[in-house]
Amino acid sequence: MKNISILGSTGSIGQSTLSVVQSLPDKFQVAALAAGRAIKRLADQVSTFRPALVSVAAEADVPLLQEMLRGRGIDPMPEIVWGEAGLLAVACWDASEIVVSSTVGAVGFLPTYSALRLGRRVCLANKETLVMAGELMTLAARESGSELLPVDSEHNALHQCMRGERNDEVARLILTASGGPFRLASREHIQAATVEQALAHPTWQMGSKITIDSATLMNKGLEVIEASWLFGFGPDKISVAVHPQSIVHSMVEMVDGSIIAQLGVTDMRLMIQYALTYPDRLSSQLPRLGLEKLSKLEFFEPDLERFPCLKLAYEALKEGGTAPAAMSAANEVAVASFLARKIRFMDIPRIISETLDSLDKRPASSLEAVLEADRWAREFAASRIETVLTIPAAT
Repeated sequence: MKNISILGSTGSIGQSTLSVVQSLPDKFQVAALAAGRAIKRLADQVSTFRPALVSVAAEADVPLLQEMLRGRGIDPMPEIVWGEAGLLAVACWDASEIVVSSTVGAVGFLPTYSALRLGRRVCLANKETLVMAGELMTLAARESGSELLPVDSEHNALHQCMRGERNDEVARLILTASGGPFRLASREHIQAATVEQALAHPTWQMGSKITIDSATLMNKGLEVIEASWLFGFGPDKISVAVHPQSIVHSMVEMVDGSIIAQLGVTDMRLMIQYALTYPDRLSSQLPRLGLEKLSKLEFFEPDLERFPCLKLAYEALKEGGTAPAAMSAANEVAVASFLARKIRFMDIPRIISETLDSLDKRPASSLEAVLEADRWAREFAASRIETVLTIPAAT
């Protein structure tokens, strides 16, 4: 029986993780949970899984959670913490052997890094962590003996394809992308895209920020950087293929021309269970992929003119140092502004590009350097939004 801490327990990945835990009651139990502002959902999770430690976003949420738990007859009450310190406490909880990092954005950076330094197995669903500081994260894992296992479907698929293969046998990694809601849209249509249109993902049900990243293809750009650190390949050996069916989750092309692919249903529980149980594979009740029902599998090259965020991510990876951290931070700010209807859809890559052009690029060799680049990029991006790109709110 292994104890698990979950960062982002009320989000889609957190909820799917808890579903996997419920399906394997003799293998895992929940030791600690960290959530945001979805207090009722968190109270339901605490009632079901009875963690010893719980973290909420703000101190003001503590009495609300306590009241809900008393109403459910929870006794004894878990210890309740909050804020950044609360996230760190959950990530570093003594009883936990596995930490599932599924918070969105840079908020998961320090907790994930701390868990890696402690030697915990980290099941990573937070792209920004490796994008911001892949060098520091992978070094921490090597020094502590921590296992860093990807939960994202694409990297999880690559991990499965790479089992038993040597890096010198690999010609390239191929990340697949659904193409998002604007795969076939004209540049003019994308320019005028509304929030509702950008959130209408054709395949996956995800949080708002990740869904917008998928619409801009920044999600795939972040994954290219993440794959570079996870598997040790440069940008010239990592490709992206638009695959609208989302059946092939990623592929590895070998030096002899063979291609190894991982196929599966679009259910994140499959990837989560793999990461939790690795190196074992356990039976599950998850849906099976009916190959006989597949009519076609299509693959296309991404259009970097219509989706410049992917190009910007490749450029940031090639630049190295603090460039990826600044890019990720500027993207977070720009996406939040688009969701708030302050800027247009195509202003997102414009803000990121201006941020990277103005960045004083430095090595990402310390936490301080990474966090400073993140702070500066957020301030710069926000200033561009307020002074140049603000438009009237949509009605």
